[in-house]
Amino acid sequence: MKFRIDRDALAEAVAWTARTLPVRPPVPVLAGMHLVAEGDRLKLSAFDYEVSAQVSTDIDVEDAGTALVSGRLLAEISRSLPPHPVEVTTDGAKVMLRCGSAKFTLLTMPVEDYPTLPEMPPAAGSVGSDEFAAAVNQVAVAAGRDDTIPMLTGVRVEIEGETVTLAATDRYRLAVRELHWKPERPDFSAVALVPAKTLADTAKSLTSGAEVSIALGGTGGTGEGMIGFEGGGRRTTSRLLDGDFVKYRSLLPSEYAGLAEIQTGPFIEAVKRVSLVAERNTPVRLSFSQGEVVLEAGTGDEAQAVEALEATLEGEDIDIAFNPGFLLDGLTHIGSDIARLSFTTPTKPAVLTGKPPEEGVNPNYRYLIMPVRLSG
Repeated sequence: MKFRIDRDALAEAVAWTARTLPVRPPVPVLAGMHLVAEGDRLKLSAFDYEVSAQVSTDIDVEDAGTALVSGRLLAEISRSLPPHPVEVTTDGAKVMLRCGSAKFTLLTMPVEDYPTLPEMPPAAGSVGSDEFAAAVNQVAVAAGRDDTIPMLTGVRVEIEGETVTLAATDRYRLAVRELHWKPERPDFSAVALVPAKTLADTAKSLTSGAEVSIALGGTGGTGEGMIGFEGGGRRTTSRLLDGDFVKYRSLLPSEYAGLAEIQTGPFIEAVKRVSLVAERNTPVRLSFSQGEVVLEAGTGDEAQAVEALEATLEGEDIDIAFNPGFLLDGLTHIGSDIARLSFTTPTKPAVLTGKPPEEGVNPNYRYLIMPVRLSG
């Protein structure tokens, strides 16, 4: 194998592929990055049996060939190379990188032991890459981190015609986001539970192309139990999680007793300030009345903080308390300069949204948050 490649193109392709490398590989070859040089393209792959990543980039090929080298080492080397074209050659069980006056020799791993990457499931449709990344970011924040309940560490992806609905919950909050996409078939419908961390990393890393193609296997068809994403010359697949996701639509209240609106920016800053005195797991209390909301944290025996903000309120005055971290997660993701908080009672879930573009239109992002019971 012998080829030349632009230094930045190599560093970018290797860094993207290396994201998938397992920290503790179950077998040594999975720590490797698979290089295939043929035609005028270099194809780089990584796989850990759960997630696969593959990218192709332009090169000048002298001799086609394949090699398997330590992915982390290749990533560190390619990131630190001087700004010159890179020449890569193989010599027996070694791979040589020359860049300017720098020269590196890497040992290869047995290519024949490297597993075959899974096939991409059939393409289901496409969506704007920036919108998809933003939507996943809004929802993944509510996914659980506890691996003992795998179902809660996922994002549920529901596709029905031209609508994709993303949902995630850790039992204390629930985030739901709807977005439009272009399906391959107008009647396409599918449901998948994708690990939240994988989905968030993938969506964020595919914004170099204008669109992301989503590939999802139908029941019993090819690619069952897998989801694939492709964009900007990069493709990745992930195994889906098993388990029945909570029936989250029934958790969203159908009607509310009250509704408050507050400027998002000042609200975020006030919650951050007041929660400085909130001991671990203690809530921030919000007291809504006509024209204002009073934020409080801390109790009589500890440090206390109080701050008042302008707010509009429809309905009766209400005192309600939330975990400040969960509240801030919702506020920073609503993507609106007005935060709308809809509630029923102080002990039932409240729903945080941005202000809809016009009355009667449902916002495409809803963040349901469980209140903390106030003692006394």
